[in-house]
Amino acid sequence: MQRILLGAAVAAMLAGTGIVPGPFVHQAQAQSSNLFQPLVYVNDSAVTRYEVEQRIRFLQMLRAPDSDRASIEKALIDDRLRSFAAKQAGISASDEQINAGLEEFASRGGMSLDQFVGVLGQNGIDRQTFEDFVVSGILWREFVRARLVGQVAVSDAEVDQELKGIIETPEITHVSLSELIIPAPPGQEAQAKALADRIISGSQSEAEFAAFARQYSATPSSANGGRLPMMPLANLPPSLRPILLQLQPGQVSQALEVQGAIVLFFLRDTRGTLRPGATAQQLDYMRVRLATAQEAANFAAQAHTCAELEALTSSVPANQITRQTASQGQIPQGEAIRLASLDDNETTVINYGGSVDLLMLCKRTPSLLANAPEAPVATSKDDPAKPADAIPAREEVRDRVFNRKIAAAADNYLAELRANAIIRRP
Repeated sequence: MQRILLGAAVAAMLAGTGIVPGPFVHQAQAQSSNLFQPLVYVNDSAVTRYEVEQRIRFLQMLRAPDSDRASIEKALIDDRLRSFAAKQAGISASDEQINAGLEEFASRGGMSLDQFVGVLGQNGIDRQTFEDFVVSGILWREFVRARLVGQVAVSDAEVDQELKGIIETPEITHVSLSELIIPAPPGQEAQAKALADRIISGSQSEAEFAAFARQYSATPSSANGGRLPMMPLANLPPSLRPILLQLQPGQVSQALEVQGAIVLFFLRDTRGTLRPGATAQQLDYMRVRLATAQEAANFAAQAHTCAELEALTSSVPANQITRQTASQGQIPQGEAIRLASLDDNETTVINYGGSVDLLMLCKRTPSLLANAPEAPVATSKDDPAKPADAIPAREEVRDRVFNRKIAAAADNYLAELRANAIIRRP
């Protein structure tokens, strides 16, 4: 199974982002006497004012989130900690790895490395700033691969749980949004971005977002707190849909930069439908035919699982014991009605007068989960595309859970590094 590690920050920063020259004027650098003044020490390494200014300019050129000064200082501190951990583990980046990382980063914007470095220069950004950013990601990825990957495993039960959540989550078809559009004329982009950041951090409710919209939004909807009517998700631009689908009701989107403005959305509510077949179930259950209700009650009292019931009834003639897995529609109606009220490993008794059936539900499983493919189905230009409502293969889901657990392990390790580091300001 191919496991895609959550690696360098490069991938997160450029996913879905076009690289374009930003609205910055190239300025002479390193002229200020305190430009290389240390702002913070991390163990025995200093983060300078110059690095902070360069990283801010770099991320703003990429139109990346969290490009404010406080976030940048924290990111550079974390970079130092990651590099420290890699050095302690004897991990370094080769020239080949660095060049490959730089070229891959540039290619995400449809540029060659030389073209991208040229754009950096036009925006007053040193190549070293770019290289430091990429190398930090490479070192941390290799450290995570060497130290943490072997500690993470994904069980079949975790895959089942993740798939079950996917199946039971309605597919969003409509969204209720509130909008806020901040004018950002040439020369005022930084002020607009700072205001957007303040609005995002200060909008913990619809009422707070609406107050900001009435004060700052340059749209007719501002008088109504930015509220828009519920609309089909399909009506929105394709590039906006994944951003909104990552939000939960009550959250504000990241700042979206468009020509001459910054746009924010508040997600008020969603409406969706379950995928076809989401409610269908397969039941794994046992039926034991016995002579008396008392005999059935005795077995039911002793058996806590289907495996235990099979062991306890080993002396019962085999033709009186049935275990099967079937869809709800294939199960006799009388049994299906009795099984409907049972949870896994619960029992019920059906008394027919002359005989008694002891039923135990072993497992109730969504049919889509039971029939999920183990590996992705290969497609070609001659094959029809995978249906939009198809659930992912188990292998894909296992990768998803694995990456999430790796990311959590890496974050926890970084938090330990931060707690144990000596971080001070001059």
